[in-house]
Amino acid sequence: MIRMLSSGFVVFAGMVSIPIAVAPQGPERPSADHRKDPRLEVLRSFFQKRDCPAIQYVEEFLAAADIYDLDWRLLPSLSYVESTGGKAARNNNIFGWDSGRAQFSTPTAGIHEVGYHLANSALYRDKDLDGVLNTYNPDVEYAQRVKDVMRRIAPE
Repeated sequence: MIRMLSSGFVVFAGMVSIPIAVAPQGPERPSADHRKDPRLEVLRSFFQKRDCPAIQYVEEFLAAADIYDLDWRLLPSLSYVESTGGKAARNNNIFGWDSGRAQFSTPTAGIHEVGYHLANSALYRDKDLDGVLNTYNPDVEYAQRVKDVMRRIAPE
């Protein structure tokens, strides 16, 4: 009887200690001050003219672009194409990430998680913009729509 209890305890303890999968975390965010960054007003103006909720995350878009070495217009453009800058977002997923199924604790968390994946995931890493966009959404016209928004935000 004691042997059975100790075996049961070991099995139970083993089940309790099973690690859970956690989304990869990017590097700590530097305390960059974007208040004097000319990109800030450009991006703010873009979202303001279109009455997009994403206007409140402009500094996060810039921070993620800088941290993950992405074109600063990419994440805002994806958010605009996928959810009209947050207007049609569900579950804080302004990017339509995982075919719209992904849920983020906040839009800011989503910005950084998507930025992290675009920079570090084997699916996206080392691809040019067209390659990234084709992987993100293989629809033939998708890459052109995103790049059009990028140009509306600011020409290259």
